[in-house]
Amino acid sequence: MNQTIETILTRRSTRKFLEKPIPEADLKQIVEAALCAPSGKNGQTWKFTVVTSRPMIEKLARAIEMVLNRNGYNMYQPAALIIPSNQKESPFGKEDNACALENTFLAAHSLGVGSVWINQLQGICDDPVIRPVLDELQIPADHVVYGMAALGYSDEEPKPIERVGEVAYIK
Repeated sequence: MNQTIETILTRRSTRKFLEKPIPEADLKQIVEAALCAPSGKNGQTWKFTVVTSRPMIEKLARAIEMVLNRNGYNMYQPAALIIPSNQKESPFGKEDNACALENTFLAAHSLGVGSVWINQLQGICDDPVIRPVLDELQIPADHVVYGMAALGYSDEEPKPIERVGEVAYIK
């Protein structure tokens, strides 16, 4: 089987991570893959923020927990977060960031790193509890975070998932 297809077919979300750092060289490769994602009209109006500081990840999780009233929320305690943000005015920002996140997930999986999509910031980036944390992370005030990639080495065996969906081949 083609290696790219195999990576796509075998990737699963990881919701339990080991306390093990991801090598910087691997994070750089993962971000490089994200930067190679397609963007509407090749606008590339995004910014990628890579967070490996456990206290900073916990600070963001606590802010999300408070705003969304999600007791015990911790983003699964990842070793790293990759946070693509995009200009609020970008007509394709949400789609661009989704493509970048998918590249992130596939690149991480190809390197043996687990990942899961975190989407809680969508719609609350300008909340008075969240915005100061995003400022500390140097995410521009004119950007929105549609999703994040929580990354780390999996502490569980991925479960097989039956994929369903209607497919029509028209000849």
